[in-house]
Amino acid sequence: MESKETELKRQLNPMSVWAIAFGCIIGWGSFINPGKKFLPNSGVAGTAIAMVLGAVVMIIIAFSYAYMVPKFPKAGGEFNFTKNCFGKFAAFFCGWFLVAAYLTNVPMNSTAIGLIVDGLDGDADILRFNYLYEIAGFKVYLGELLFAAFILILFGFFNIIGVQKAGFIQTILAALLAISAFTLFAAGLISSKANGINMQPVWGFDLAAAKAENAVTANIGNYAHSGRAGVISAILATFAITPWAYVGFGTIPQAAEEFKFSYKKVMFIMTVAILFGGFVYISNNTVAAAALKYWPDRVIAGEWVVLIAAEELLGTFGKVLIGTGVSCAVLSGIMGFYLASSRLIYSMSRDGYLPEWFGKIDKKFATPKNAMIFCVLVSLSGPILGREALGWFVDMSSIGASIGYFFTCASTLKTMKKSGDGTVGLKITATSGLIFSVVFMLLQLVPIPGLSGVHFCWQSYLMFAVWIVIGFIFYLLQRKKFKQTA
Repeated sequence: MESKETELKRQLNPMSVWAIAFGCIIGWGSFINPGKKFLPNSGVAGTAIAMVLGAVVMIIIAFSYAYMVPKFPKAGGEFNFTKNCFGKFAAFFCGWFLVAAYLTNVPMNSTAIGLIVDGLDGDADILRFNYLYEIAGFKVYLGELLFAAFILILFGFFNIIGVQKAGFIQTILAALLAISAFTLFAAGLISSKANGINMQPVWGFDLAAAKAENAVTANIGNYAHSGRAGVISAILATFAITPWAYVGFGTIPQAAEEFKFSYKKVMFIMTVAILFGGFVYISNNTVAAAALKYWPDRVIAGEWVVLIAAEELLGTFGKVLIGTGVSCAVLSGIMGFYLASSRLIYSMSRDGYLPEWFGKIDKKFATPKNAMIFCVLVSLSGPILGREALGWFVDMSSIGASIGYFFTCASTLKTMKKSGDGTVGLKITATSGLIFSVVFMLLQLVPIPGLSGVHFCWQSYLMFAVWIVIGFIFYLLQRKKFKQTA
């Protein structure tokens, strides 16, 4: 008989943990968002500045994680930090939104699976059979839905049969992903087809207005972001979602119970994952613009600009390279966020914050099987909702990650004061991280006059409200079972 009290096994080595974090940071977004979000919203310069600033902020916040993980080395990460420092309600609030931060990334990655096949098979459209319905202008086909569902179930199974096996697969995927990204970057540097003159408009443009007026590259300057407000909007539009872009580094403490190495290595692993991730985001976006002379036309048409740029630079090999890279990005994202989400849900259940069923551990594989099954079932919403739901999932992940960062930094400050073992430098970074977390939340939730493309769209506000209602129901049902300490 399975027991809720069965312990997780220590099976993860440093390389596997780095691979989990890096694979979660570089999901589908680094390959697909240049055309969907980064280039139109922020251009080349705005995206690069926002991603560098975001990486700096994440490294500042990572100091708090590195301090807290050895103090509370249990599955659940930020949830456990908050529970021990701020009590039951704050812990539930933090944990519930962290579930949103991690779990929404799985269906988000799954919706990109059909795009990968569609981009690589030319006009064959092998998965576009049996049209079902349309959501927000995107057509959902049975073939794409079934294939994405198969991948979600398969990788859920990999997580159930053992974290060590999942970690090995994740390491291979992350290595192939890194190789693909660096190869594309090198091609962008040495190819005569890549020219900096193609960077215009460097701060992006108003995509909606350009589409409405059937604009082309020749007159795209009429819609370009310019002036102080335009430049600030361009930078903040991407900076506001960097909690989502780098959310993968926060998956590391979720598996703390399964580390078979010293916790002193946590900061180094996080920093390397963040730096690698920032490089790939900036590189893919910049290479796409540099390789395509008329990239605004491609963006307006909704084409996959990174794939087209790679093919332009490297021919058929470029297409294979991007196919390999984005496939590894999507699959490693699914694998890593499955692991993080299931461990967080397991931890919340173990302490009474979610129903006991979620806390069951598989007797044979010592993994949180029921939590994983739940994650798979929720993730199947991605293929059902279609690709236009990507932006909504990004917003939910961003707000959830921001809340997790806030409580981690706040917990660091409180623990330092109680233990008396912190440094002045750590106090400064924790305080800075706390402030940045609040800034992220304000940018995401509060419309700021004069700044466009920064805050939530109405669908994201709706998802946010629904998530709060569901969480409130769980809170009412479980509040009498909450345990103050693990």
